[in-house]
This record gives sequence, structure tokens and C-alpha cells, in this order.
Amino acid sequence: MGGMLLVTAIAAPQIREIIKVGGVIAIVNTFGKDIDKQFNRLWNRDKTWRVSTKVVPILSVGNKGKAIGIAQVQGPKADVDKVVAIAQPEFTFLGELRLRAMIPVSSKNVVENIRAVPNVGVSGIIDIRL
Repeated sequence: MGGMLLVTAIAAPQIREIIKVGGVIAIVNTFGKDIDKQFNRLWNRDKTWRVSTKVVPILSVGNKGKAIGIAQVQGPKADVDKVVAIAQPEFTFLGELRLRAMIPVSSKNVVENIRAVPNVGVSGIIDIRL
């Protein structure tokens, strides 16, 4: 019984992370188009703009731990269609500066295989701390 409680106590943070990651992916899959429309309203973007947009998950890893969020990307349609996530590596530089890159990628494996998609940028973010 004590061993089971120990395993549960150790696994609880990982279970919470898995639920949050799964929840964000479900939100993007279910409400991505609605979130994208809201970002476009914030930008006052209409059909005359010659960019394509969509919403994808942000996967962050760095000095402050891990986080997941949601981002809107924009660019030419053919390139935006390739984006599956935003990789957000970060680290502290010179002890005082926190550097973060937001890289539109074509692979969800942002730890081992960052494949940047050219011509696409991030135009909005929603962050959720893990």
C-alpha cells in the first residue's frame, strides 16, 4: 500500500502534464478555427489580407521548465499548411537575459527534431503554465 502511494505521489505531476497537453491539443483540434477567427479580429484582419492563418500548439522547453500554449501563425497558405506546432526553446544569457525563439515547425518532436517552416511567423499566443 505504501509503495502504491509513493508511485501515485511521484506520478501525479506527470499525469497533470499529460492531461494539460492532451487538453490543449483537444482545444486546438476542436476550437482552433474559432480561436483563429478571434485572433484575426484582434488584428482587424479581413479577406483582403494576403496571408493565411491557423492555430497550433506551442511546446516550450527551457530554464523555467516546460509549458504548453496556443499560437496563431501567419504566412503563405502552402507554408502555413505545413506547420503543426511552435517550438519555443529558451535559455538565460549573461545571467539576466531570457532568450526565447518561437519557431514554426513541421514536426511535433520539438526536442530532438526542430524542422523550421520558412515564410511563417507567429502573430498571437495563448500561454498555459504546466
